[in-house]
Amino acid sequence: MAKPAKRRVAGGRVTPKKGASLSESRPGASTRYTPPVPREVKVSPMWVPVLMFTLLGLGLVVIFLNYLGVLPGGTSNAYLGIGLASICGGIMVATQYH
Repeated sequence: MAKPAKRRVAGGRVTPKKGASLSESRPGASTRYTPPVPREVKVSPMWVPVLMFTLLGLGLVVIFLNYLGVLPGGTSNAYLGIGLASICGGIMVATQYH
């Protein structure tokens, strides 16, 4: 039985030969340029830090007043939850401050 003839693919070699240099196989530098964001865009409105410090302070005050027992209903876990939720809200607002 005879061997089948090798099939030749037009177009030549796809990968570089073993001795080829790396600079020939690397793509060129990109010509795209992304300009930096202007400073005016990065400035947060004044209400962001005000809301952040208000929520943080309110949470601390509610937890402290609950500890002293001066809130209506005495000491309650609901007041602790409100205080912690307020502090978490202040932290979440703080991530938006530039």
